Amino acid sequence: MQALDIIVGSQMGSAEYVAEQLQESLEDQGFTINLHEQPELSHCQQKLWLVVTSTYGAGDYPDNLLNFVAALQAAPDLTGLRFAVVGIGDSSYDTFNHAASNIASLLQDKGATQLLDVIKIDVLEPELPEDTALAWLPTFIDSTAE
Repeated sequence: MQALDIIVGSQMGSAEYVAEQLQESLEDQGFTINLHEQPELSHCQQKLWLVVTSTYGAGDYPDNLLNFVAALQAAPDLTGLRFAVVGIGDSSYDTFNHAASNIASLLQDKGATQLLDVIKIDVLEPELPEDTALAWLPTFIDSTAE
């Protein structure tokens, strides 16, 4: 199977928990996973990324993602990288899942290929965020086939 980096942006822990659930499921299906809870661009060596991030404050990135995003902004070219983004947010805010949308745009601007539309999970829905993400996971796996 494939190897991928899961990059986590989490302020309060919900995105971290979702990422861990996705990691476990992907590993069960034969993927090799590098989970980055304090991501550093130099440590993300795979050509396939799954970004799992919440949105904090007024549409901002979680604190643990700030240095990573700054490094991405300074990166010259990410052509060859394929990615998908899982956003976790609260739809009562007008900045619902802005961090997820913004990182997807940044990665595309740097030449990376977005495999799927950003999945925007709403914590106000009755389903648990990790259950929604796990239900989406087969679509992601299908999109990674080369």
